[in-house]
Amino acid sequence: MTDTSRYSTKIGSSTADTTRLHIRGKDTLGELVGHYTFSEAFYLAVTGLRPSVAQLRIVDAAMVVLMDHGLTPSALVARLVGDSLPNDPQVAIAAGVMMVGDKFAGTVSGAARLAHEGAQKEDGAFWARRVAEGAHAERQRLPGFGHPYFAPHDPRADRLFAIARETGLCGVFVERIQQLSEAIDRVAGKRVTLNVTGALGAVLLEAAFPINSARGLVAVSRAAGLCAHVFEEQSKPIAPHIIEVGARIPYDDA
Repeated sequence: MTDTSRYSTKIGSSTADTTRLHIRGKDTLGELVGHYTFSEAFYLAVTGLRPSVAQLRIVDAAMVVLMDHGLTPSALVARLVGDSLPNDPQVAIAAGVMMVGDKFAGTVSGAARLAHEGAQKEDGAFWARRVAEGAHAERQRLPGFGHPYFAPHDPRADRLFAIARETGLCGVFVERIQQLSEAIDRVAGKRVTLNVTGALGAVLLEAAFPINSARGLVAVSRAAGLCAHVFEEQSKPIAPHIIEVGARIPYDDA
């Protein structure tokens, strides 16, 4: 038998332990269920703390703003898998969530790291200029900047910054990501959109949400939207049309 005495978790008690049902030291049924919202319990599970009213508002906003973006690649994948496995919606949702990465939605974690790095620098303008010039010289696209449709501004980012100001959680992280945005514009000689994930990276740090969990928050949020897509696919399918388009793409044997 494996000796587990040196291992432990502070997240939740085991279902095998019928004497208690705890999450982060709180009685799940007596203190959490019916008392905490999902976002509050999520924040508690990740951080071990109950969010303040201001922190909760930012986390709620973050969960909602990335929940769904229409027929994105992740939604299309979820629908296609859902069409193939209609009795296993969890598989379809998981397939779509796996696309939350460095290209789609998951850039929030990279943006958070940039904002955190900048916050450690006393001269934010100098730091921002150095990062912008370095990225430009290497033809590197920084996470949280640029968007194929929202230009010159991303209204979702504007809304998140507005909520940060309203809650009083608009500090150095937001300041640094905005300074970086200004520096990128100057170096590029044009407006480069500070997009929703760029704003999210900064405001989640203002809400004391851990950097390494930022992409996880996006995955949880996106899973809710994908659940809706998989359900809709059952009654209003688009997978057959996608397959039909694929069948019309010519084969090239040259």
